Amino acid sequence: MKCRVFQKIDDVMTNAVADGVFPGAVLLWAHGTHIFYHKAFGVTDIRFGDPVTLNTIFDLASLTKPLATALAVADLIASGRLSRKTCLKDALPAACGTGKADITIDMLLRHRSGLPAHRPYFKSLPVPVPGIAAGKCLRQLVLAEPLEYEPDSQEIYSDLGFILLAWVVEHLSGVRLDTFVHERIFAPLNIYDLFFNPLCSDLINPEKDKSSLVFAATSRCPWRKKMMLGEVEDENAWAAGGIEGHAGLFGTAAGVHRLCCQILHALENKETKVINSSVIRCFAYKNNEMARPAGFDSPSQENASSGRFFSKRSVGHLGFTGTSFWIDPDNELITILLTNRVHPSRENIDIRKFRPRLHDLIASIYKDNIQA
Repeated sequence: MKCRVFQKIDDVMTNAVADGVFPGAVLLWAHGTHIFYHKAFGVTDIRFGDPVTLNTIFDLASLTKPLATALAVADLIASGRLSRKTCLKDALPAACGTGKADITIDMLLRHRSGLPAHRPYFKSLPVPVPGIAAGKCLRQLVLAEPLEYEPDSQEIYSDLGFILLAWVVEHLSGVRLDTFVHERIFAPLNIYDLFFNPLCSDLINPEKDKSSLVFAATSRCPWRKKMMLGEVEDENAWAAGGIEGHAGLFGTAAGVHRLCCQILHALENKETKVINSSVIRCFAYKNNEMARPAGFDSPSQENASSGRFFSKRSVGHLGFTGTSFWIDPDNELITILLTNRVHPSRENIDIRKFRPRLHDLIASIYKDNIQA
């Protein structure tokens, strides 16, 4: 494609930084494994002005749900240790005798569990110090949380369900979620720039030195009384030590892309190295009553963040910090936008209008210059 086509995207991204949509970003879009565009914009931290590079590490926020927790669950299903119809009581003994006992894995993945969207559990923990003890307390609070509706009767997007799913993964596998996804998914694919970043000595793996990595800063947090840098933005995940099912994953756009390529191949029923194609296609399926695939999101009928042109079969997800990915299997199109839009304040929500405009531009360029 001609440089002038790329210039349109350059201008949109540069203007977004200038207009305060986000201080910094990396945008990558590709046709499957073939990357057409991969550029960095803006700064990692407004206090110091260091430029974002293609190697900048972003807090991926809720991209943790599809790219770590859901894929871990898919791996357990593929190996026969779990099924989508498994009830929580049969996968997690702690759920026996609770109101969560008969919730299925599929209900949790599709946000149909009856659990509320969010609770600020971090405020009620006895000591606001991240670690294993706080994480165990947080999970018990989720298990004790009253349901807001009858399971499988409606959908409410919920962080809490993915906290329980991470607990299931750890109980059945015998290892922490971060260890599981690294050993079973990321490392076999040679993806080393996707990882959880533990916050305390009882969780840190001494063999993993991240001192040389450059992170994009997120918000100035009044609860933690500091600007967040290299520590997970989400308070509940932070309290759990930086490793949870709903948040905690960090990474680069290139790392997300390599994993998205595997998901795309699975959706196309092509050979994959570690991701089971049939399980992922079952995750992607939804009947008329379902708004979301299992573990992922799909374009909404109105005002979709993926814009107007991504196919209905597309899967993706948004992250609170200003991150997103979309995979369109009909067109083999992958777009990844990583930003630090919450830096220095979470009040900045301009990205909501920006995302669909950007995706429309990319889809139009793709159609006119690649498919033509």
